[in-house]
Amino acid sequence: MSIVSFEQGDELPIRRVMVLLSRGDRTKTGNSRRGNSRKGNRQKDEIMTFKLTRRAALQGMLAGTAALTTMRALPAWAQAKGGTLTVGLTYEIDTMNVYSTGFLGDAQAAVVEGLLAPGADAKYVPVLATEVPTIENGGIVVSEDGKTMKVSYKLRPDVKWHDGEAFTSADVKYTWEAVKDEKFIAESKDGTAEVESIDTPDDLTVIVNYNTILPTFASTLFTFGILPKHVLEGTDLNTSSYNETPIGTGPFKVAEFARGQYVVVERFDGYWAKAENGDALPYLDKIIFKMIPDTNTLLTQLKSGEVTMVVSTPYSQASQVQGIAGITIVKGPLLSWQHLDFNFKKPSLADIKVRQAIAAGIDRAILSKAQGGFPQPISSPVVPVFDFYDPNTPVIAYDPAAANKILDDAGYAMGGDGVRAKDGERLSYAFMVQSGRADDELAQQVIIAQLKAIGIEATANNQTGVAYREARYKGGYDLIYGRWITSADPVYSVFWGTGGANNGQSYSNPALDAAFQKFENTLDPAIRKEGAAEFQKILADDLPTISLTTNVSLIAVTDKLKNFVPNPTNMTNFVHTAEWYMA
Repeated sequence: MSIVSFEQGDELPIRRVMVLLSRGDRTKTGNSRRGNSRKGNRQKDEIMTFKLTRRAALQGMLAGTAALTTMRALPAWAQAKGGTLTVGLTYEIDTMNVYSTGFLGDAQAAVVEGLLAPGADAKYVPVLATEVPTIENGGIVVSEDGKTMKVSYKLRPDVKWHDGEAFTSADVKYTWEAVKDEKFIAESKDGTAEVESIDTPDDLTVIVNYNTILPTFASTLFTFGILPKHVLEGTDLNTSSYNETPIGTGPFKVAEFARGQYVVVERFDGYWAKAENGDALPYLDKIIFKMIPDTNTLLTQLKSGEVTMVVSTPYSQASQVQGIAGITIVKGPLLSWQHLDFNFKKPSLADIKVRQAIAAGIDRAILSKAQGGFPQPISSPVVPVFDFYDPNTPVIAYDPAAANKILDDAGYAMGGDGVRAKDGERLSYAFMVQSGRADDELAQQVIIAQLKAIGIEATANNQTGVAYREARYKGGYDLIYGRWITSADPVYSVFWGTGGANNGQSYSNPALDAAFQKFENTLDPAIRKEGAAEFQKILADDLPTISLTTNVSLIAVTDKLKNFVPNPTNMTNFVHTAEWYMA
């Protein structure tokens, strides 16, 4: 078995991605060996290092204008069409509409394309647009008063929808109109309210007029996907069959969607992109996405060959996966972190003293150790790879004695059953994680034990798939543990801003809203960094959430799949599938 490691390096501001292709001997997942010599017929490990520059405040300014290609991290094998990749997902796909789903759009990303997309280095590359708009190339024009901006896109000619109709600027404008429509129930409408109007002077030109400065424009509306106007105009997008069998411009088209079971996508022979050698793309015949929420079942199917790729291998089961013949574990960085959130509708959880005690009662180091050392302790929701991460963000250290004192001083008396109470309310909470996710369930048990030591009772109330999603967005929990993953240009106000799309906690803080406003509405990197430091400190002080650990991706994949490189962003590993092929 071979191990491919894409790791965040120690040097700042450079992030290294290291690819280790080993033959013969096994190595422990995540422990890369450099230049290891071997005897006899064993090959020397091949090590390739990629230096990836950190992104400036406006991601598009760093991106080049080269045509979309797949980063080739692997040796060249004979590339031929054919083959089926069977992917095991740990969640049930709720909808194939990228704007409605509450989960990562893995299957959707192979079908629906946006104007831009982040690559393996979290830099944006053009997809349906011919270049990434920047100030330098004239794609971004800021008004004289510095309060608004225009972003222009030139679209690729000769792009076809899966039904053969031509893709045009009218589809881009319609996407904005459809998503912002108040009748449409979207998971997020990020980027719609900031658009004042869209001009389409011809079929291949889009001019987006913003009513503000939006440095994160590339990570919102038109990156997730474009909707087909000729199919959807005049229909109810909430109930349309598009939500199960979307028509896109991507390399694959939906052949079958069995709710709660699987999605099958097949090669789209009319796909616009060509490989560097001129081959028509995509190479694969089909990709099957099987929904298997239980990670033990997922591992069983990986061993039997019923599944040939698992994009979220549990940390606790990595050693078992290493023993499967013909399977490689790909370790890659993620713009993701684990967190514990509080429902502010619960009176005691609205008490800052209780939240402070909980923060002091959780040992991040134990959480990391329990999960094989893969996730690392973190004190901020901003992962350290970002320039605006503030290493000075305060953190409440693990200290059970201090936690108990905080609760004593706040009047929460210990009961005979070991659970504290005040004014008749016991500190007893329904604690939710997504059931079937082995890592999250393990972390939950660690946290339950640690909270018990300070007189807080947490009872597992876990839900699968869609039920977990609904509870997360509607506040159907007391405590909830899970992960967020961001785009290459994160928008954090969606999580904790007043009325934020992902703010199911009913949390509101005007000072935090102001800090988000500063961070998310300027192109000036100095002002953005200042706003980021402010919101990180407010979150650390007021504790609507406790950031616990970072994440890495452990992707189990068949050795036969070539040209696969992990994507660290919320656009998923399937945003660039066209050049994947089976050796």
